[in-house]
Amino acid sequence: MRLSMNNELISTANFRELIQGMRNAFSRGENVMEYARKFTGADINMEIATLIAYDLQAGSYIKGTLANPDDKDIWCAQLAELLTPLVDSKTSLMEVGCGEATTIAGVLGHLKSKPICTLGFDISWSRCHMGNGWLSQKGQSATLFVADIFNIPLEDNSVDVVYTSHSIEPNGGREQEAITELWRVARKAVVLVEPVFELASEEAKQRMIKHGYVRNLKLAAERLPSPITEYRLLDYSSNRLNPSGVIVLDKQGLSESGEIKWRCPITFNKLSNEQDVFVAQESGFVYPVLRGIPLLRTDHAVVASRLMD
Repeated sequence: MRLSMNNELISTANFRELIQGMRNAFSRGENVMEYARKFTGADINMEIATLIAYDLQAGSYIKGTLANPDDKDIWCAQLAELLTPLVDSKTSLMEVGCGEATTIAGVLGHLKSKPICTLGFDISWSRCHMGNGWLSQKGQSATLFVADIFNIPLEDNSVDVVYTSHSIEPNGGREQEAITELWRVARKAVVLVEPVFELASEEAKQRMIKHGYVRNLKLAAERLPSPITEYRLLDYSSNRLNPSGVIVLDKQGLSESGEIKWRCPITFNKLSNEQDVFVAQESGFVYPVLRGIPLLRTDHAVVASRLMD
C-alpha cells in the first residue's frame, strides 16, 4: 500500500519508519526536517514531513512567546503597522500558516481597527488546537481551521486581506504555487512577510539553501496580474541569518468586501458549514470538525452523501 499526500507517494512501511524516525530525532533535539530530507532523499521539504514536524513542535511557539514576550510584541506590532492601512471594521483578514496563533493574536491586539472577520489556518491540527487556547487567553477571536497552503478551501476573492508570517518559508521550489493560491483567495491585497533570499547576506543565503527555504519570491509575485506596492527588508528580524522582508500585492478593482465562501478542496463545489461538519452537497464529500476545528484538507474528505438525509 502507498500513501498519497498531494501527489507525494510513500509506502506504508516507509511512512511508519519516517514518522518514528522524526519523533526520535525530535526527542534527541535534532532538526526533524533535515532528518526527513535525508530519509526521503528529497531535495525539497515534503509536505508529509512538514505536517509531522509541525505536529511534533506544537506548543513551541507559545513557549517561545512566553520566554521572549517583548520580541514577539515588536514582531506583531511591525506586522500590524503593515496591515493597518488595509484593514478596517468591514475588512476580513486571514493569516496563512497561523501556527499556534501567537502572531495573529498579537496582530489583532495592535491593529487600530479590528477586522469584521478573522481567519487563520495551518496544516497541523495540534497547532490550531493550541492556538485556540492562546486566543482565548489573550481575549482575541479568530476562526482557525486545518488546510493546505496550496489548496485553500475558499472561493476566489473570499478574504479581503491575506497575509503570511514566515509560513511560505519552508516551501522552497514551490514559491509560485503558494503565492498564486494566496492571490486567488484574496480580495484586496496579499501581504507576504517572509525571508527574502535576494536581499540576504551570503551567510544567510547559504543557511536558507541548507534548510530548503523559499527563494525568488519577488519574481514569483511579478508573474501575477497585480502590482507590487512594497518590497523591502523589515526593520526588525529575530534572526539576522533569516532576514524578514515584505512584498505587498495590490488586487486593484476589488474594493467592496464580500462574505466568506468555502469550497471543497477536491471538487471545488460549494462547501457549507453545518457546525459539526462541512458538507459538499454536490459531490457527497463531508469534512469533519474535530473539537471545534474544521479539517479541510483533501485527505480529510469522507464520502457520506446520505449524512444530511
